[in-house]
Amino acid sequence: MTLTSMVARGTRTAELPEVADPSKVAPKDARELSRLFFRQLAELEEGTPEYQYARNTLIEMNMSLVRFAAGRFRSRGPEEMEDIVQVGMIGLIKAIDRFELSREAEFTSFAIPYIVGEIKRFFRDTTWAVHVPRRLQEARVQLARATEELQSRLGRMPTAGELSELMSLSEEEVREARLAANGYNSSSLDATINGSVDGEAALEHFIGAEDAALELVEDFHALAPLIAGLGERDRQIIHMRFVEELTQAQIGERLGVSQMHVSRLLSRTLARLREGMLSGR
Repeated sequence: MTLTSMVARGTRTAELPEVADPSKVAPKDARELSRLFFRQLAELEEGTPEYQYARNTLIEMNMSLVRFAAGRFRSRGPEEMEDIVQVGMIGLIKAIDRFELSREAEFTSFAIPYIVGEIKRFFRDTTWAVHVPRRLQEARVQLARATEELQSRLGRMPTAGELSELMSLSEEEVREARLAANGYNSSSLDATINGSVDGEAALEHFIGAEDAALELVEDFHALAPLIAGLGERDRQIIHMRFVEELTQAQIGERLGVSQMHVSRLLSRTLARLREGMLSGR
């Protein structure tokens, strides 16, 4: 449909053409008409019928930009696409209200970042932190309403059985919905904890971490009887070397032997312990 077929002979004002159906204006024609409407919008007084007509026509004419931007998210399904388009319209309206012809830029280039930004903000604020089946997402909403209703009625937190009866779900499904609700929001490990003693404690400080030395516990239990089976001098050398952390020369001085002899005794003892550890696994 061409520009001339979309513009009626009559005019809304002396300079603004009356577009028969703005939503059906071709994108190429919409760009040309948008310049005219933006020019007049800058001169019209906000709140007047003429101003509202120009603004509303601009919105309808440029809806194709929203559909174009939303197209990249088509994999999310028809139900969510309706929400995406509605959110994209908010971005389009913001772009129209902030656009100025003096920028010497195409409105299309100016509007797309606003539209996409609004859609991404929508995902950030409403998308689940982890993937949860749709039935559990819906159950979470139902669970929140049922919990609030029963809590106000009973004056306490309702049990799974009470929620199950009100929601017409099994107790297992109620428990699943409760568990799924934990996946709705996530928190950064760098987030500070309110009420912490020093005021700067981060969430990561309260989350357990794997202790690398934990693997040694089993080895220590296996090593203890092997050490107990050593002779007195060998046990003494092991103690001085790995508990007191003495050098081989210092151990030799205490025992009245050479460093070389200590080295041979230590190597022989460690080999015996290593063999015992390996054979016990």
